[in-house]
Amino acid sequence: MGAPVTLPLWLFLVFLVIALWALVDRLLLPSVRWFLRRRLNRLIDRVNRRLAVEIKPFQLTRRQVLIDRLVYDPQVVAAANERSRADGVPRAVAMEEVRRYAREIVPTFNAYLYFRLGYALARTVARLLYRVRLGFADERILGGVAPDTTVVFVMNHRSNMDYVLVAFLAAERTALSYAVGEWARVWPLQQLIRSMGAYFVRRESNNPVYRRVLERYVHMATEAGVAQAMYPEGGLSRDGRLRAPRLGLFDYMLKSFDPHGANDIVFVPVALNYDRVLEDRTLLASLDAGTKRRGVWSSARTAAGFGLAQIGLLLRGRWFRFGYACVNFGAPVSARAWLAAHASSVDGDLRGLDRERRFAIVERLARDVMAEVARLVPVLPVSLIATVILDAERPLDALELKARAFALMLDFEARGAKLYVPRSDRDYAIQVGLRMLILRRLIAEGDDGLFAAAATERPVLAYYANAIAHLR
Repeated sequence: MGAPVTLPLWLFLVFLVIALWALVDRLLLPSVRWFLRRRLNRLIDRVNRRLAVEIKPFQLTRRQVLIDRLVYDPQVVAAANERSRADGVPRAVAMEEVRRYAREIVPTFNAYLYFRLGYALARTVARLLYRVRLGFADERILGGVAPDTTVVFVMNHRSNMDYVLVAFLAAERTALSYAVGEWARVWPLQQLIRSMGAYFVRRESNNPVYRRVLERYVHMATEAGVAQAMYPEGGLSRDGRLRAPRLGLFDYMLKSFDPHGANDIVFVPVALNYDRVLEDRTLLASLDAGTKRRGVWSSARTAAGFGLAQIGLLLRGRWFRFGYACVNFGAPVSARAWLAAHASSVDGDLRGLDRERRFAIVERLARDVMAEVARLVPVLPVSLIATVILDAERPLDALELKARAFALMLDFEARGAKLYVPRSDRDYAIQVGLRMLILRRLIAEGDDGLFAAAATERPVLAYYANAIAHLR
């Protein structure tokens, strides 16, 4: 019994690793988890004390629990059963498809990443690239919002910088859960975006099972009071103009909404504009049906080339920020109040309506909210000067350009548009807009001192003028 046992070195090392792992798993990991969880809970408590809309328990629920809730939602199961019957596939295959969609959609919200890393990163990037301004915020925004109210920020979509800009400016009010398109489903970006609470949407998918899974997730998040942000235009504006709203997410939120229940849904109109949209030429090129759609790696190479060019300008002392980026927040629109006023024939309750009648009401609400977004779009220096240059049928000297810009400003103000005038100095605003367009070679200054659109750049100028064309 007391005889020594001889083991090969490799087997001893295996046993040693197993023993060490057992020690770590049983003694050290629980302590580390407890320590991290305590720090995270303290952070959440501190953040909730200053937020207008608190982080909801739904956002802190383990992701696997939410996935299981979504997979076994009665309506999702019914959709899987219908898919199995209609297409003759085994029910297990249909349920596995549901589970795959659920894993794709459900985010992993990490409060520490959102408010420590995400906020700092968004603030740094936004301020590095732009002069960020909060142009207008209705005094009623989120003021006195009941604890059980679901707040939904509804925005126009100008640039992929929108996500960064609004997350930065809204971080003092709430933690936003974005609906993000498939463009962001690349490693490692999708992991970071998912950990910030965003969920991915296949905008062009007509798969009924996928649509039902997405619908029920949006319903779960809305019912739980999670603050959300969405772009009803369904994608970036290709020509700079506002696009008609798509109704999918609006319908998912309102389809099961109880107007007489304890919880309300409040839509907050948010309007953005930029003196320079980083993707402007790419977006304009996509309007050409003959242009081949670029892949992820091609886009990445273009972005890297652009970044290197900007670094080169910085090293030569010729780099400037990309002008102003401005955000306006409008007055919240209560779904309960709006439905009571505009759907009184059904007592404001859409749950019993067929799809056609429900969509007719949802479309009116979506158009009303987007009309408010359109009204709030900031008039920035570049859009202003681009409009003046394109309106002129001939080159303008500096005095006439300034006179036309002043007249256009007065016209916008008379129509109730929201102008952002840097330093409250209209002369400076005109100089800033003109300087930026000249630096980008979109406007040429002749030897005679006259300014005109560069011969090949009128489409780009039109892109910026279109951003405010609806305000005229």
